[in-house]
Amino acid sequence: MAASAQSITANAIPTGRAAVDAAPAAMVEPQLTARRLAAFVAMVFGMFMAILDIQIVSASLAEIQAGISASADEIPWVQTSYLIAEVIMIPLSGFLSRALSTRTLFVISAAGFTLMSILCSTATSIQEMIVWRALQGFIGGGMIPTVFASAFTIFPKSKQAAIQPIIGLVATLAPTIGPTIGGYLTDLFSWHWLFLVNVLPGIVVTAVTWVLIDFDKPDLKLLRKFDWIGFITMAGFLGALEYVLEEGPADNWFDSDYITVGIFFSATCAVLFFWRALTAEHPVVDLSAFKDRNFATGSTFGFVLGIGLYGLTYLYPVYLSRIRGYSALQVGETMFVTGICMFVMAPISGQLLRRGADPRLLLALGFTGLGAGTYMMSLSTVDWDFYELLIPQFLRGFSLMLIMIPVTTTALGTTPPWKLKNASGLFNLMRNLGGAVGLAVINTLINKRLDLHLARLHEQVAWGRAAAEETLANLTAQMGRFGSDSSLAATKKLAQIVRKQATVMAIADVFLALTILFLAVALLSPLMRRPRPQAGGGGGH
Repeated sequence: MAASAQSITANAIPTGRAAVDAAPAAMVEPQLTARRLAAFVAMVFGMFMAILDIQIVSASLAEIQAGISASADEIPWVQTSYLIAEVIMIPLSGFLSRALSTRTLFVISAAGFTLMSILCSTATSIQEMIVWRALQGFIGGGMIPTVFASAFTIFPKSKQAAIQPIIGLVATLAPTIGPTIGGYLTDLFSWHWLFLVNVLPGIVVTAVTWVLIDFDKPDLKLLRKFDWIGFITMAGFLGALEYVLEEGPADNWFDSDYITVGIFFSATCAVLFFWRALTAEHPVVDLSAFKDRNFATGSTFGFVLGIGLYGLTYLYPVYLSRIRGYSALQVGETMFVTGICMFVMAPISGQLLRRGADPRLLLALGFTGLGAGTYMMSLSTVDWDFYELLIPQFLRGFSLMLIMIPVTTTALGTTPPWKLKNASGLFNLMRNLGGAVGLAVINTLINKRLDLHLARLHEQVAWGRAAAEETLANLTAQMGRFGSDSSLAATKKLAQIVRKQATVMAIADVFLALTILFLAVALLSPLMRRPRPQAGGGGGH
């Protein structure tokens, strides 16, 4: 199999710290072939499966809980175990891709992900499910950054403006429609199909990528220099951090001994990891990509994008289920509007970049659009339904694609090819960590603001308040069928009304906080340098 001159040259570059910034003397523009295009399409589909599985179970946790007899405290680990394992693999994938080659790493990831999907569908206990989900996330996590890196190394610069919308659409659409697909599969079949749906596509992706990928050659000598200390400390740092962010809001943070220990353990491992990454001759993760201003600022914007992508995918279902009483299937159908907008906007965003639009302007417009949508949601009431949510969802879908494609192009498009594999892992890690941090902050804010609004509303419905007593009297009359218990039923109904109103006020506060964040980030877009026209994998700094 013939690899491109660019890829071979990139692989041949010394990997030690002394050579980390060395550039090859000459770079050859890669040629687009039907073989490579078919291989890349298969890789993108594999990435879609890996990202989709982050959210596909979220709408069906109750069904999984019943199926494997798990407790309410245990069932969140169906998602948490996947996320912890995936977030460890994503930065590690750069090293493994260089050592094993893109072909070997991707085939192992796709085949392992498929096998673990089968085992997840056979799980009969929460312990089995956690093990299989963790392995599914860890093995499958290698596909995501590999696709991002390959897009810049196997396609000529002139074609990358057409490729980036595909990657951006998949990376943002998969978590957005995950609850929709999960709701449909569980409603039509059973929760087992949340995992079985991966099997046939996984087999096809594994076979196609094994036959067609010819992007680079392995460098097995790197395996003898594997930095185990760096890997163990990175796993401890990221794994404990993900656990703390997932469990912290429910356990009220430092009120839990487990969370306190997790924070201390993560911080200790973080110090050791960064020390090792900055001093080891062959670090498991090369952080030198952050020396490039565009990559550093692009990764920061990617972090905030993760908050918007995963945070809003969580917030809308919370509103629809808690306030409107929607089922998982209804929530998915309502949110599918965002997915349609993404499909429409992805090629438009790519065309704007191809025609020379300043990516910094697109980023500013995208974050401003996200902020406008969340501001509208901050005005929501208990009566808002599908049509009231239309414009915020339009803004969300269009804006996410205005952000995702420019931020990827700007962050990775000016990164030298020999740094792309590591840089892609770090870029994707930042987006995932943004989602984890965003969800933790969102849940904490909801809990804190809910308590505040409940306290304030309870003051308004106390005895002696004419409006409260009138409402209670009307409810008591409506509850006449309960006889002597009508007064108690009316009081319970009033408490439910108060709690629902406090919940929608708390959610509105979170949307307002996100508005401030997105608008602030929009103002920071000039911090990035505008890439040279058609900058791509062969571009320099």
